[in-house]
This record gives sequence, structure tokens and C-alpha cells, in this order.
Amino acid sequence: MSGQVQREVTQLILDRRLRPGALLPTEAELMAELGVSRNSVREALKALQALDIVEIRHGYGTYVGQASLTPLADGLTFRTLVQLADDTHALAEILQVRAVLEEGLVRAVAAVLTDAELTGLEDLVRRMEVSAAAGEAFPDLDREFHEALYRPLGNALVPQLLGAFWNVFHRVAGVRGWSRDPAPDVTVRRHRDIVAALRAGDVGAAQRAMADHFRGIEARAGQESRGVG
Repeated sequence: MSGQVQREVTQLILDRRLRPGALLPTEAELMAELGVSRNSVREALKALQALDIVEIRHGYGTYVGQASLTPLADGLTFRTLVQLADDTHALAEILQVRAVLEEGLVRAVAAVLTDAELTGLEDLVRRMEVSAAAGEAFPDLDREFHEALYRPLGNALVPQLLGAFWNVFHRVAGVRGWSRDPAPDVTVRRHRDIVAALRAGDVGAAQRAMADHFRGIEARAGQESRGVG
């Protein structure tokens, strides 16, 4: 019953073209409209809240949620940690999917990057170099680089997907006690290679540089999971 009510509430949102943040009908109104009990409505709303489809604000009502990819990241993190108890293959799968995604995206963005945007990416790499020279990790700069790289595509889903994969990797790394940036100079070089290829208009080289970047992350994660290096 709860699953059916979830689908009906979701369909109600779609039919009424309610946007994120819009107020939903009250529990009593949903009971009357859907012909179900208060308990069924509450169970359905709680399940939809876990998916970020609705947001329950106690004392104020229920609103349409942001439909973010947080539930996806939570599920992938759990899946990866469970499988990592015996095998690092699950994390390699996450990295492989992200690598394929970014190798495709870098081809698309190469056609639209402006000189100013390339200069901005080069500036981020220089800031990475400064951090690396000081012996400091720079995960925030790394994330900013990838977000800035694909921003010209104007696709709102891209940063959400990349953010989900990023969060999964770093949450798993935190739980496992892996270092966040074991080789800053190598990380800088790989990002520099990506930008240099894009600056030269060599899409193939940019894709190869991106592939090398992810192979390095995967190799290091595998080493640390085995206590090597």
C-alpha cells in the first residue's frame, strides 16, 4: 500500500506541476483525494522524504523537495563500504563510471570552452601547485577544477552527478582512513596535462589525460586498501 501511495503522491506533484519548495496538500487532503488512511499517507511521505522528493517541516507542512542526488550518494556509499569489507572492486566500479563520464564530458566541453574559461582553469592549476609546494593537500581545489571544467556545458545535472561520485569516494576514504591526496605533485601534473591539451585543441590528448588521472586515483586507492605505499 505504501508504495502505491508514494507513486500517487509523486504523480500528484507532477500533474499539478509543483516546483521544489511548493506546499503540498495537508495529510487530511491527501487522505481524501487518494482514499487512504492517515498512516498510509504518513508512511508514504516519510519514504519520499528519504528520496528528497518531499520535505517535511514539522509544524509547517510538507513541501516538494529538491530531488537531489543525495540518496544516490548515500546508497552508493553504503554499497561500496559493504563490498569493501571483502573486495575493493566496488570502489573501482565507482571510479570507472566517473572516468567514463568525464572522458565523454571533456570532449563535449572542448568545443565550447572560451579563452577566459581556460585561463580560469590554468589559474586553478597554479593554485594547486602552490599548495603542493607547501606540502598541503588540496581536495577543494581539485573539486573546484572539475566543476569549473564542465560549467560551460550549462547542464545542471553534471555537477550533481560528479558531486555524488566525489562524495562517495571521499566518504569511503574517510571511513577507511585513506589519505586524501597522497601525491600532490602527480595530481597537479595530471590536471595541468588536461588543461594543456584543451588549450592546444587536442581533444584526444585531453581524454587520455583524464583517463590517466582516474587510473592514478584507482591505483592509489587499491594500494591504500591493501596497506601498500
